[in-house]
Amino acid sequence: MIRSLLIANRGEIACRIIRTARRMGIRTVAVYSDADAQALHVRSADAAMHIGPSPARESYLVGEKIIAAAKDAGVDAIHPGYGFLSENADFAQSVIDSGLVWVGPSPDSIRAMGLKDAAKQRMIAAGVPVTPGYLGADQSPERLRAEAEAVGYPVLIKAVAGGGGKGMRRVDAAQQFLEMLASCQREAASSFGNADVLIEKYVLSPRHIEVQVFGDTRGNVVHLFERDCSLQRRHQKVIEEAPAPGMDAATREAICAAAVRAAKAVDYIGAGTIEFIADASEGLRADRIWFMEMNTRLQVEHPVTEEITGVDLVEWQLRVASGEPLPLKQEELSISGWAMEARLYAEDPARGFLPSTGPLGHLRLPVDRSRVDTGVEEEGAISPFYDPMIAKVIAKGSDRAEAIANLEDAVSNVEVWPVKTNAAFLARLLQDPDFVAGNVDTGAIERKLDDLTAPQPVSIALFKDAMDKLVFADSRLSSLFNDPAPIPGFRLNADKAFQQGLYIDGHYVTHFEDNDRFSANAYAVGGASAIGFQDGAAYQMSLAYRGGGHHSAHDGDILSPMPGKVIAVAVTQGQAVTKGQKLLTLEAMKMEHSLTAPFDGVVAELNAAAGAQVQVEALLARIEATAE
Repeated sequence: MIRSLLIANRGEIACRIIRTARRMGIRTVAVYSDADAQALHVRSADAAMHIGPSPARESYLVGEKIIAAAKDAGVDAIHPGYGFLSENADFAQSVIDSGLVWVGPSPDSIRAMGLKDAAKQRMIAAGVPVTPGYLGADQSPERLRAEAEAVGYPVLIKAVAGGGGKGMRRVDAAQQFLEMLASCQREAASSFGNADVLIEKYVLSPRHIEVQVFGDTRGNVVHLFERDCSLQRRHQKVIEEAPAPGMDAATREAICAAAVRAAKAVDYIGAGTIEFIADASEGLRADRIWFMEMNTRLQVEHPVTEEITGVDLVEWQLRVASGEPLPLKQEELSISGWAMEARLYAEDPARGFLPSTGPLGHLRLPVDRSRVDTGVEEEGAISPFYDPMIAKVIAKGSDRAEAIANLEDAVSNVEVWPVKTNAAFLARLLQDPDFVAGNVDTGAIERKLDDLTAPQPVSIALFKDAMDKLVFADSRLSSLFNDPAPIPGFRLNADKAFQQGLYIDGHYVTHFEDNDRFSANAYAVGGASAIGFQDGAAYQMSLAYRGGGHHSAHDGDILSPMPGKVIAVAVTQGQAVTKGQKLLTLEAMKMEHSLTAPFDGVVAELNAAAGAQVQVEALLARIEATAE
């Protein structure tokens, strides 16, 4: 058995491997770049080795540095995790040549499945069904266009060395082909150093079904059933589940047997995934499921397979790499229940899913509701140098409906600030009627993207919790409040002229939705500012109050919601402004916050200047209402 292990990776997967290795009594060594010096995986391992600057190409992607670190640390083996060098056959060979154990398939197996055209030729020889298309060596535009027309539009142009959705273009008509081909080849050459492509028939109702396979050094290969990864955005998986909805026993037997044949065809050792595309226009059928590619590594979504089989796939990897046989035979493996995984990313769905980096000032993950695999913690940070994943949230149920409900509950209770996340997007996706019914394909998210990313109405629950946190922190208002449970449009009992509301993300809100489905929570971050969470969404809130026929003396006070830096001032003293007009921009907690005029009026006082540092509740400006 391996006694010590270096993990050539970072973040969530490094922490995941460390947990299993520690349970097995294996010493672990982490590697880290400058950006990861204080990262969770570094502190979780028994030892850690610095391997270079923050950019991955200067650290995690430099095989020589990783092998040198392994030698210096005196380990027996290297586990590559996924991503980075995990499917690099030359790196795998270098590890083996250095006298270390490579926890993964042989370099020959990686090479055999690394090029999509060669892999498909091998699969055809092994009797594995492949998607109709062209795999030839003639890469002239004329030949490729002719083959596309022979297959019939729509077709998919795919880089033979591609992956992760890069080097892939859908073509719907002949007149688009040459332009799309050139674009695909440029991207393929830039991303993979290989411009060669293949042509595939594009499946109009595609489901992405993959099968977990495992081989040992003694020629044994088993499958651990299928996963459905059809919920994707721009070819990136969003939610995965096991087993696949709508999969009958006969179709499962056919696809899993084909996956085992595929693995045996390349003498596969360790954990791998055979990916298939299914034409689901008439449901899942064995004669409409075709091989796409093989991932010669552990997959991001491996936890859902672990949850339905009770198998620790990392433990199996370590045992097989140590020369042990597979722990279980095929007939000893079975499916129990249903599992789903959601990928929680630091990204902003409202801004086209742009990555959101910076400090994790507030982080609450639903560890009491689900399995959470993460590589970050509160007071840590999301680095701009690497994949912006915060965690994988995994839920199980006795059936699919229960698994969906449990996962929705878990992601709805995610709390992250000030980094933006896709938690609310995930919650809404899990509520989608088509998804709940199992009617999914790889285009489902794109068709409903506007609805899935539209702002949600603010709930009464959030309003009440925010008021509870904020109102008595404001000495000017505490005497006005007599009702402990405000309602929408609530008017203060002490003065009927006043109306209560909130500034939420810079907008004044007085109307709230009474919906028991919403879960909400808020916490104060100082004075008259709070962060509220509702169904995974985060809101920055500050107290607002105004008169029905007139404005109070303090209505126009523009206060800093938290300590920060004024980065722009858009008005001057004495200037007339209108309701909602931007007054100034504050940078706080690495995010920009626009402060706006609460009503029509004049800038009577201006105490802010660009570059100034301000404290919470500092009076930045004061607006006097225009006479009515």
